Amino acid sequence: ARLPPPSTTTSAARPSRRSRLRRREGGVDDDAGVAACTAASIGSGHPVSPRSAQTSAGLLLCRLRPHAEFLLVHPGGPLFANKDAGAWSIPKGLIEPGEQPLATAWREFEEETGFALPSRELADYLPLGEVVQRGGKRVIGFAALGDAEPDALRSNTFELEWPPRSGMRRRFPEVDRAAWLGFAAASEKINAAQVELLQRAIVLLTMRGLGA
Repeated sequence: ARLPPPSTTTSAARPSRRSRLRRREGGVDDDAGVAACTAASIGSGHPVSPRSAQTSAGLLLCRLRPHAEFLLVHPGGPLFANKDAGAWSIPKGLIEPGEQPLATAWREFEEETGFALPSRELADYLPLGEVVQRGGKRVIGFAALGDAEPDALRSNTFELEWPPRSGMRRRFPEVDRAAWLGFAAASEKINAAQVELLQRAIVLLTMRGLGA
């Protein structure tokens, strides 16, 4: 099963998820195959309810060199400029009303990094389940094998009043850095709750005989 081909609009030209959330135009994907894959991750084949405003979905890209390495991203903008340990994340974004989590993960990966998806075949994605970050935000993860060049990162942007109460609005990248990291280094840099996604990915890769 496959999803429809991605839009020809470049990631840099797309509005950020923060802009989209203001519009709330509704879900964009109800593909039965995506629902089936998602069911293994969150226990339901139904789209996430609009009430789940703090539920995100993301893609953990993995490669074997020969041990597992993970592609993580650092959030852009002034609020994270001086933060490193615990600030990194898998590329992810809020699930829009009626949207399947895997569709969100695919979209956000492309928009936040500018990288092509490693595949559009559902069988190539491993559902990692969900974790809950401090503050209550849920993150649903999917893993896939692939490769990308961090220096080629091209993120979409968001607008923020900065400095605060200055009346000046500036644009910042959603993501300002990407890096391949082994498990130990990734565990130090990633949001603490997402460490479990790394662990689950290693288990699933090992179960598939891919080694980790």
